[in-house]
Amino acid sequence: MADCIHLEGIRVFAHHGVYDHEKQRGQIFLIDVHITIDLSTAGETDDLGATIHYGELADAIARRAASERWDLIERVAQRTAELVLEDPRVDEVMVTVHKPEVTLPTPVGAVSVSVTRGRT
Repeated sequence: MADCIHLEGIRVFAHHGVYDHEKQRGQIFLIDVHITIDLSTAGETDDLGATIHYGELADAIARRAASERWDLIERVAQRTAELVLEDPRVDEVMVTVHKPEVTLPTPVGAVSVSVTRGRT
């Protein structure tokens, strides 16, 4: 199946990180979600109920990422994938979590991780 929905750059202020200052001060994270789903019915009928409401999904992703606290962005990506897969119409999801204000001994522009999860 080649049908996809892409939500890119969901901006979230959250408190994820290994270092205490990251957990205390928080920082911006960006989350991209690429969903594999059959969109043929939505395309044929123009029915919102036949697809995913992008606004509601973006809000749910942002709420989860902001309300939970994890050391690793890998865990943020996993929890986001689990949330998206709660919709039985989703076949597969790829989630990328960007940490643009990363604190490392060697300066880097940003760090991101991606996970792909599907139905078992």
